[in-house]
Amino acid sequence: MLLNYAIIIKASVQTVQGQYSNAKQKQCSVTDNSRSRYTSPFSEMETFLKIGSMYQIVPVAPGEQQMAGGPGGSPLKKKLSHEGRPLVMASMLGCVLVLAAVVAWCYYSVSLRKAQLFKTALLDLNKDGFIIHNQAGAVVFTMTFRSGTLDLDSCSKEGDILSCTQSDSGKLNFFIQTVRPKDTVICYRVRWEELQNKHLVEHVMAYNDSHWYGGAETATQYWPIRFQGEEEPRPFITSDVYSNRNAFGGILERYWLSSNATAIKINDSVPFHLGWSEKNRTLRFQARYQDSPFRPLEGQQTFPELSYRVCVGSDVTSIHKYMVRRYFTKPIKVPSADLFKKPVWSTWAIHKTAVTQEKLLRYAADITRHGFNCSHLELDDRYTADYGEFDFDPQKFPNASGMFDKLREGGFQVTLWTHPFINYDSINFGAAVEKGLFVREPGGELPALVRWWNGIGGILDFTNPDAREWYSSNLNMLKSRYGVTSFKFDAGETSYLPRQFSTLGPLSNPSTFTRRYTEMAIPFMEHAELRVGYQSQNISCFFRIIDRDSVWGYELGLKSIIPTVLTIGILGYQFVLPDMIGGNAYPNHTAGGLNGLPDRELYIRWLELSAFMPAMQFSIPPWAYDNEVVKIAQKFTGLHETLVAPKVLELAHVVLDTGDPIIRPLWWIANDDEAAYKIDSQFLIGDDLMVAPVLEPGKQERDIYLPAGRWKSYKGEHYDKGPMYLTDYPVDLDEIAFFTRVL
Repeated sequence: MLLNYAIIIKASVQTVQGQYSNAKQKQCSVTDNSRSRYTSPFSEMETFLKIGSMYQIVPVAPGEQQMAGGPGGSPLKKKLSHEGRPLVMASMLGCVLVLAAVVAWCYYSVSLRKAQLFKTALLDLNKDGFIIHNQAGAVVFTMTFRSGTLDLDSCSKEGDILSCTQSDSGKLNFFIQTVRPKDTVICYRVRWEELQNKHLVEHVMAYNDSHWYGGAETATQYWPIRFQGEEEPRPFITSDVYSNRNAFGGILERYWLSSNATAIKINDSVPFHLGWSEKNRTLRFQARYQDSPFRPLEGQQTFPELSYRVCVGSDVTSIHKYMVRRYFTKPIKVPSADLFKKPVWSTWAIHKTAVTQEKLLRYAADITRHGFNCSHLELDDRYTADYGEFDFDPQKFPNASGMFDKLREGGFQVTLWTHPFINYDSINFGAAVEKGLFVREPGGELPALVRWWNGIGGILDFTNPDAREWYSSNLNMLKSRYGVTSFKFDAGETSYLPRQFSTLGPLSNPSTFTRRYTEMAIPFMEHAELRVGYQSQNISCFFRIIDRDSVWGYELGLKSIIPTVLTIGILGYQFVLPDMIGGNAYPNHTAGGLNGLPDRELYIRWLELSAFMPAMQFSIPPWAYDNEVVKIAQKFTGLHETLVAPKVLELAHVVLDTGDPIIRPLWWIANDDEAAYKIDSQFLIGDDLMVAPVLEPGKQERDIYLPAGRWKSYKGEHYDKGPMYLTDYPVDLDEIAFFTRVL
């Protein structure tokens, strides 16, 4: 009987050994890519089975069996038979436990190998998204797949590429490729492309308790970004945020930067829509063609694709420098030095559309009489009889040639306002229709009429070489006939395109229209001015932030200027014109003041801030107030020319090579300082000149944050124990606080 038990147990051990061998072969077949980095968990099981095979029950001899029991069956035999049943059960239970152990080890092994499969560098992928760690192991980036989940059984890894072919909704092309362009930078190329009929792809990025910067100019601008409310994804395209305060602005790029030293750039090919959730602290990145102005390229399927690059660096400044050098174009030259040194004087805020030859000449004479310099005099809307014409209204400007001669004698260069519209009542409208110069209706025959702030008309199709040539020839005619120096290019946002339209050159991304419009400024860029930009960093002219209201706050007011200039600087636009000092004095959008003028204190504080920007622009003149304001203006235009402009010009030439901001956030030199990431009312010019303007009404003091280092104030005070706060630091009405970093 015991011999039979021995045979059963030995057979069980052999069975376990055989199952172990099969499981081990299966485990080895999962993947061989990372074998050199993997120690098999079956090594312990092998030891267990070897030990188990050493202990076998030794059978008794036949004689011994008879002596023990006798022919008739002794009480001993009955006792053994009775006691043997538990032994059989124990043996069978042991076999089951061994088998369970083998299965558990197999499952653990496969799970471990899969876990290794879904890791690449510092990124961990799961079916619902991925996370990225920094070198210290902290999570710095989280992306969730909102529109679908991956089928992990369809995933494989080859070299630096982790790819999957199935999601819960069907076939797809998904991959994450790891790229190490520098020792301190690691990047991940991510692509999710639907291969079956699905309407959208959406990924959701979490803030991860970090501060984010970039994206777009907005009407209410905060630094860092502060998304408010719950917003469904909408087209991320250039828009006029003065007329639509909830839209994305005229200067935008698909780029965001985090204080966690991470950056993300959405690929140009993506039909990109952006939404957000204030509650969940997330940004929603969505790709779709349905109910969208984006269109697939001709011959391309309408399946959406969401692709982007995420890069992680050692600190926020270095990762931004890498991204700008790698993905942004750079200006090819520096605009005229006069623009950096001397103010621009515009007719817009002071005269609006009522400007005339007489008013322009008087304005120029007053500039000279009050002792101010001028880089150029900007003749704004409206000097033509109708919108879309390219000569002077003889009623308002009876002797335009003589006017230009007189202005040149006074040392003035003159630029003219221009735009892409031709109103239906202009003499040029019919000619443009006949030549096919307009953006057209979808059928391609009739011009698509649009409404803009000065009426209804057609908009020139700048994808059409004939339209570009016609527009340029008219600008060159003004330049040669009157000696015009350059032009202020207004509008250009895609929000002025009709809802349904066709262009000669296909526009899969509507913001490409903005890019084509900015190219019209290239021949005139020494003194040119644009207010829109998309992939336009190489257009070497000044980019003006959208019209400001004459108010103190963050919505197109004084407080919005620093966040806006910092934001478009992060987007690669460094030659910034911060709009007109005191704002535009629009009715119902002007604080305080008499006779329609902006509040006097607001005007002075605005003037002081502008003096530390790359360029200054007046329209409402200082003498519209009183002699004290004139003296303050003379003081700060002088300070701008002697202190600020030389430094800005030096940095401007560096921009051509690096793209680094001229106007910089405090974290640029203090990227391990949490306080520096949140300060939106101070800024740096370069690395060693810090400016802290007063931006609150009725204040002649402010709190100032000094990052680590040694600083010397404009009053001669020395501070050697930063970082520190200077509480209620006194700043008189005719002062602005600034500090020089002492090395």
